Amino acid sequence: MGSTGFMITLSVLLIVGAVAGVVAQRRAGRTRRPAGRPGRFGRPDRPGRSGPPGPSGLSDLDAEVEANHWLIRLGGGLVPPDARSWAGADETAGRALTGAAQCHRAARDRLTGARTAEEYEEVTRMAKEGLEHLRAARAALGQPASADGLPALPRAARVPAVGGACAVPSR
Repeated sequence: MGSTGFMITLSVLLIVGAVAGVVAQRRAGRTRRPAGRPGRFGRPDRPGRSGPPGPSGLSDLDAEVEANHWLIRLGGGLVPPDARSWAGADETAGRALTGAAQCHRAARDRLTGARTAEEYEEVTRMAKEGLEHLRAARAALGQPASADGLPALPRAARVPAVGGACAVPSR
């Protein structure tokens, strides 16, 4: 083996050793970092992500996924398939659309600070309330209740819409 082959072999071994060292260092650092300190991508670790189930029996992670699902569904419903029909909305439909938008904003804001299953379930409740406002707006406009292409909100999942705004309890 000539000097060129020796240099290539040595370079490959050095690269493999460096990669193995970085991987070992990251694994060791991951187990030693205290909770709450910045973790991957500069975000603080969130302890209890798969913690004890909340009142509905969901773990923190499952509750977060469900809250995101309902929030995305509400946000998609706020984008009208035919904007012209919403532009000529009467007062009843306008109040209902405003209520849905307020619920979306409040649920989105609450989601950013949620950490427990109970907090995520509150976000889910707000998003479902917003969907009820959206359902009322569509009824006032003479549109189908589910113009977003998704199946209608199940009866068991419905939350009665109250007034013209999302009822946001204090933290």
